[in-house]
Amino acid sequence: MRRTLACLLLATLLPTAQAAASVPVKGVEFTHNDWTLACDNTRTCRAAGYQNEDAGDDPVSVLLTRKGGPDQPISAELMLGEYDEGDMPDTVTLHINGKALGKVADSTRFSAAQTSALLNALIRDSRIELLGNNGRRWALSDRGASAVLLKMDEFQGRLGTPGAVMRKGSRAEASVLPALPVPVITLGKRVPTTAADEALGQLPALRAALAAATSADDCDALHAAEGTPFDDEPQPVTVKRLDGRHLLASTVCWRGAYNEGSGYWVVNDRAPYQPRYITNLGVDDDTLTITASHKGRGLGDCWSNAMWAWNGTEYIQTDDGSTGLCRLVAAGGAWQMPSLVSEVKEP
Repeated sequence: MRRTLACLLLATLLPTAQAAASVPVKGVEFTHNDWTLACDNTRTCRAAGYQNEDAGDDPVSVLLTRKGGPDQPISAELMLGEYDEGDMPDTVTLHINGKALGKVADSTRFSAAQTSALLNALIRDSRIELLGNNGRRWALSDRGASAVLLKMDEFQGRLGTPGAVMRKGSRAEASVLPALPVPVITLGKRVPTTAADEALGQLPALRAALAAATSADDCDALHAAEGTPFDDEPQPVTVKRLDGRHLLASTVCWRGAYNEGSGYWVVNDRAPYQPRYITNLGVDDDTLTITASHKGRGLGDCWSNAMWAWNGTEYIQTDDGSTGLCRLVAAGGAWQMPSLVSEVKEP
């Protein structure tokens, strides 16, 4: 009887578990002090630590990467500050609390033993240093590491397991949440844009429809008031053909000191246009994809990026992420830290 009840219970729970497994996972981003985390929709997590700027330490960063699923190791990479050209060493040695732990391979890759020692150091107050053979010294901060690593364990479902970095326990490693496949988005077919399509961008009625469907917070230029950057003349609206009934309309929406963003909408190719707002972060597009890339600050040592793809029916966001914290480690940013990844395929 007990076995029958157990079988019935299992049969009831399985569809629920399968349904939960099929629900897309939303990535997370989290920053505390000198450490930041980005976990993506496949359950891969990347944690990056930096120097303590308040202490005046030279720029340096370490990236910890761990895929989702049971029994996954953590890899560690090193990047010494490259933003300002300086005397770079030929070799670098890892030191923790004054103890030398060997050279870092190619000055970029920590060994498994070094990674283990580094993780143990990060979860308590430690002195973590990289010493170059030319006498230069870089100090990696541990401020915020514990909070970031705890968040990583939580997102990947590792808390209470032997493989957790924080809060290890005896819960079976097999209980760790599984890695998820990279979503595949197939682009819609490319349709030529005609001169008549392009001419629609000149119509006041289309601009009025975009303005009516979009708040001033989302597109300042469509609601330009006197004294704003867009009060001199309207920004042009660009129109491109998507399919037999729909167009992609875009116009610059906002400008900052070192960035600007364009708004994008799917509209009907004749009135009523019924705009469907996509984003105001666009920087470029090839009609089927819209890309965004923005500096975190004027120095250009940190960036955010995103992409949307037309699947023949709608635009789906396919990528989202950043290059980590703004710490003068490298021009263009030190790392790629996505919170959303996809594979985009041609039809």
